[in-house]
Amino acid sequence: MAKYYDEIPLKLIEWILKQQMFWVATAALQGDGHVNVSPKGTAGCFHVESPTRVWYEDLTGSGIETIAHMRQPGNGRITILFNAFEGPPRILRLWGKGTVYEFGTPEYNNFIPPSNRKAGSRAIIVIDVHKVGTSCGFGVPLYKYETQRTILERWCDSMENFDRDGEPRQAPPPYESEGLVKDPRGIKAWWTAENLESFDGLPALKSAHDSGISPINTFDKKAPHPSLSQIRAAAEKNAAESGANAKSSSRETMRLLMAFGMGVMVTAGYVRFVASRVPVSWRA
Repeated sequence: MAKYYDEIPLKLIEWILKQQMFWVATAALQGDGHVNVSPKGTAGCFHVESPTRVWYEDLTGSGIETIAHMRQPGNGRITILFNAFEGPPRILRLWGKGTVYEFGTPEYNNFIPPSNRKAGSRAIIVIDVHKVGTSCGFGVPLYKYETQRTILERWCDSMENFDRDGEPRQAPPPYESEGLVKDPRGIKAWWTAENLESFDGLPALKSAHDSGISPINTFDKKAPHPSLSQIRAAAEKNAAESGANAKSSSRETMRLLMAFGMGVMVTAGYVRFVASRVPVSWRA
């Protein structure tokens, strides 16, 4: 049964902050404009500021649809979707209006100081929530969470290294920009080439690609980052151990049942034996 709220209930805030991923849906205003849906992961990217305001750290990608739709005059419509993949089923939607604050702006720094910034973070999307809805989620399958991928942050960090280590200069084609970027291999050059407009030609990034601020991030290159094959191998090992434990427990249960059955049979036989020894006159 669907339920609707004017703000996010506390119990749902607690649930939201436990989720490992969410979806962002936006659309251009023109009739033939694209509708965009983007999956988002990366632990610690989504934040709840209040029951009517949330925000998330928008990381670098090949597309820039969400930012472009937020900036289209008269637009700003956005929906955030959460699904329960483990535990009781649930779907949660947050409807609202979004605002973009790009990397290198004072507003961005107010939300994310350099000491907290994730590799590849290009903007903050702030959403003023005006409607919240939950529904059953009965049709959503169960999935077991393994871990967050680190590929995106590792890739972005490798590009940001060039922006941190190089000297500001004009980027060569195809990364032409009126502003200065540090290195054609850096993330600002990527933003210039890929993130200045949407599929529909709507303006997207305005200043991050030309920012003179060095991109500092929290990605720890020395931390262990297990590959997916390692994660799956560990999961299979745990499953095998669980299966072995389950089989052992099943065998023990069977032995107990057999022992119990034998006890019942022996008891019944003893009772019959005792009854046969009782004089007939006593039985009357």
